[in-house]
Amino acid sequence: MRRRLLFSYLSLTLIVLLLLEVPLGLAYAKEQRLRLTASVERDALALSIRAEEGFEDQGLASVRAVAHQYQASTGGRVVVIRPDGSVIVDSDPSSGRENFASRPEFRSALHRREVKGSRYSNTLGHDILYFAVPIVNGSQIVGALRVTYPTSYVDARIDRGWWLLAGIGLIILLIVFLVSLRLARQVTIPIERLALASAAVGSGALDARTEVPGGPPEIRELAEQFNATTARLERLMVSQQEFVADASHQLRTPLAALRLRLENLATEVQDVPDAATDVEGSLTEVARLSRLVDGLMALARAERGAAPAEALSLAGIVSGRMDAWSAFADEHAVRLSADLDQALVVRVAPGNVEQALDNLIANAIDVSPRDGAIVVDARRRGAFVEVRVTDDGPGMTDEQRARAFDRFWRASAGTGGSGLGLAIVRQLIEADGGTVGLEAAPSGGLCVVVRLRAAEREPRGRDRDPVPQPA
Repeated sequence: MRRRLLFSYLSLTLIVLLLLEVPLGLAYAKEQRLRLTASVERDALALSIRAEEGFEDQGLASVRAVAHQYQASTGGRVVVIRPDGSVIVDSDPSSGRENFASRPEFRSALHRREVKGSRYSNTLGHDILYFAVPIVNGSQIVGALRVTYPTSYVDARIDRGWWLLAGIGLIILLIVFLVSLRLARQVTIPIERLALASAAVGSGALDARTEVPGGPPEIRELAEQFNATTARLERLMVSQQEFVADASHQLRTPLAALRLRLENLATEVQDVPDAATDVEGSLTEVARLSRLVDGLMALARAERGAAPAEALSLAGIVSGRMDAWSAFADEHAVRLSADLDQALVVRVAPGNVEQALDNLIANAIDVSPRDGAIVVDARRRGAFVEVRVTDDGPGMTDEQRARAFDRFWRASAGTGGSGLGLAIVRQLIEADGGTVGLEAAPSGGLCVVVRLRAAEREPRGRDRDPVPQPA
């Protein structure tokens, strides 16, 4: 945006300069040519009068002196000829004593006509501006006088004028550039800060604010409105998270008491088939409701995402989760294995990847058949580390994978989960600047692809535990 503003200011200034300076330069060039022509005409008439006096007094030496003095002071050449074309006076000593009768301007002057114009001189090899007048003594033509200037003389003055205009234009453009740069910075820097703050809010940092500039009032008002809107949004989100967390926490105690009462009741009515069935169904619903409450609390904690990111060993994280879930996997006759580089280091908040892997492994164990396998592998992919959790379960269709991360969504009504597991995983991974997606596994199951930011420095020592390899 800054470049566009600068380009607009400079383009407008350049157009104005061209509209002003080009006509001014053309007018200056025309004025210089007219002035030189008038000067040559005036000088030629004055010199012709002196030449006429010299013819009368036979004082041609004085005419030669005046001609040489004129050339020395003005640079113009003076030539005086007799009616037969022979040269009497020539202020240019380097020229030869040639006959000028064939020159068109002299022919016209000898026929009592004043002639002015410009032409190319074969003798001099360049264009000349000339003015020729007759020298008349009484009624008799006694000679002709011509004053010439090389057109390069006036062209040089015109070129200097153009260069002067160009220099003034460049100075003006430089001044406009510096002023425009300051104006553009006053406009673009607050907008850039606002864009960064908007991106931060969009990524979940609701405490992000933009600096209110002291520049244009429109930008200042926009920044104030953005900060006010973000503050209201933050309050709403914090209130929602606190409500979910508080409600979930408050529900855990009565749910635990209800479950205990139902378990006691189940012992008392175990001899009554219908009653035992109803109590067992109630226990199942209470267990599902407890899992839902636990999921809501985990989601609320994930949405806060306040812990700063650190460089952690991915091998240490995976090792701990494999150990934690190995017993549960054995109960379901599911094999757990890992395949990853020991040196992989990721930049994440402590606990986020552990909780995400807990949800993914738990879901994978629930859907895997007996003698199925769950594989966790990781590889470096540019600036990210790609972690894949693959199972041998029934998998998902394309439509199901597109909705799998929606809150409270389940693949089928008979699924025992709360529908929050993958939503929690996405919230945790995205809080660390990563991404998560679903793919079809080669075995027909599901492959969860997690991309985490890679770190270069050494991780903390307590996380550098080796990953157990399958037997």
